[in-house]
Amino acid sequence: MTTFPLAKAPRTFALGGDLTVNRLGYGAMHLTGPGFWGPPQDPDEAVRLLRRAVHELGVNFVDTADSYGPGYNEEIIKAALHPYPDDLVIATKGGMLRTGPEDWVRAGGRDPYIMALGRPEYLRQQVEVSLYRLGRGSIDLYQLHRIDPLVPLADQLGELARLQQEGKIRHIGLSGQPEVTVEQLEQARRIVDIVAVENLYNIADRSGEPVLEYAEDNDLAFIPWFPLGHGDLVGPGALLTKAADSLGVTAAQLGLAWLLRRSPNILLIPGTTSVRHLEDNLKAGDVRLTEIQWDEIEALCAQATPWRPTPPRAEEGHVS
Repeated sequence: MTTFPLAKAPRTFALGGDLTVNRLGYGAMHLTGPGFWGPPQDPDEAVRLLRRAVHELGVNFVDTADSYGPGYNEEIIKAALHPYPDDLVIATKGGMLRTGPEDWVRAGGRDPYIMALGRPEYLRQQVEVSLYRLGRGSIDLYQLHRIDPLVPLADQLGELARLQQEGKIRHIGLSGQPEVTVEQLEQARRIVDIVAVENLYNIADRSGEPVLEYAEDNDLAFIPWFPLGHGDLVGPGALLTKAADSLGVTAAQLGLAWLLRRSPNILLIPGTTSVRHLEDNLKAGDVRLTEIQWDEIEALCAQATPWRPTPPRAEEGHVS
């Protein structure tokens, strides 16, 4: 594993080679109702947070998905930010089904419902719906939310490629639940130009390391989800919380700073519904620690096992 001093880490990344974004972005997923279902509990606050992030704090990379809400998440982004600043890059995703607010809620004794649907006609519909909800003529980055094992990958990405040729998608990426493999990335890149991959990854769960290294070698953006271990690393008494207490930073800043330091290809999309947390998270690039301190934090977090959704059964394409 290679890292570099955070002070020398680039603050921006050229997504697809032509969209320059700040590496600290914002994930809008939490700006929906309970269980990431329905409209925000406080729509006015959601609008205020998005405007604060984009118009005042320099965020120019916002991540969402058609399944967040479903739909409401894209709609609140449009309500808050349309007409959009010229430099704002919005990434959205499609290819995942929802049945209700309990699908992705962490609960003992069951795994999240994760059902992919990658039929070409469905993907086309979802791209059109996202364009409408976002109020855009083209989506900057469209990610296949999960590879559907029941549909040939060439059919799934082939439809996205046709939408790209029609000018409705600028760049294409892959998102994994919980992860895309190197082999899948290589297969995908033989079909269409892939510029980004979104996988589960954080300081305590580095099973996605081979994909990150592949992204570095091929100039792809690597977008980690669960960057703070689904909260397991930053809650009361959590390992990053204990480490942060003596360093004058927040646990979230520590976890995000480690990712910024880990690779210049990493784009962060931490989500929050709090303006104060948003402001704190965006200061992660200012964390300054010695190499010895980072080594100690990594050793500490190696003791943790953050939660991750159970991998779907490939033959069925879902966990329920």
